[in-house]
Amino acid sequence: MATSFDLGGRVALVTGASSGLGDRFARVLADNGAHVVLAARRVERLQALRDEIVQTGGRASVVALDVTDMASIRAAVESAERDVGPIDILVNNSGVSTTQRLLDVTPEDYDFVLNTNARGAFFVAQEVARRMIARGKTDPSRPARIINVASLAAVKALAMIGIYCMSKAAVAQMTRAMAIEWGRFGLNINAICPGYIRTELNDHHWDTEAGQKLISMTPRKRLGMPDDLDGLMLLLASGRSGFMNGSVITIDDGFSL
Repeated sequence: MATSFDLGGRVALVTGASSGLGDRFARVLADNGAHVVLAARRVERLQALRDEIVQTGGRASVVALDVTDMASIRAAVESAERDVGPIDILVNNSGVSTTQRLLDVTPEDYDFVLNTNARGAFFVAQEVARRMIARGKTDPSRPARIINVASLAAVKALAMIGIYCMSKAAVAQMTRAMAIEWGRFGLNINAICPGYIRTELNDHHWDTEAGQKLISMTPRKRLGMPDDLDGLMLLLASGRSGFMNGSVITIDDGFSL
């Protein structure tokens, strides 16, 4: 039996879409029929991505979003729904990190990471979920999906990025709590935990001595590529994941085992 991930007629909001995995997630959702709303602070990067998606036959729009600013979150979601329509899929992807020993973490470092990765992710999901829940009361047949992007670091402690690990562990537990409270309203909330993936943001690192050391620690001595996440993203975004709620899924080539 053929399996389809047709997302035609669905609206997907992708945060952190201006680069890295967010860029890839937006492209693959658009390639499979979704109207993708690209959200981030770097609007000029979003506009370039939108143009590329449109040129290849997809549909995309742009909204400015700073996930650390409550007013910006509300304005972005309102703008997306006013201009495109109700959000069916949220890919909650915005994230930042710092690199230092825990003894060297400053309050500014801590707030920088936690305000984006945990607080920001929570309030973006909350704003979208309010609307999904309200619609679900009148149209329960329309699937609603929230996909929180956590990390291998949510399930495996890693040196030098301790506060990043803490923030992504919060995203994993947040996903489970949301699934318990919001699942009854027809929402499916799941999280993905990517391992080491080569992107434009970290490409230079993997050729350094430190980068090569990290690769050598992985079970098969290799990195993932952004398209290695395509299948899982499409599954969670589609109607095929209707029995998945509160799942926190590692996709790391076995590194977390």
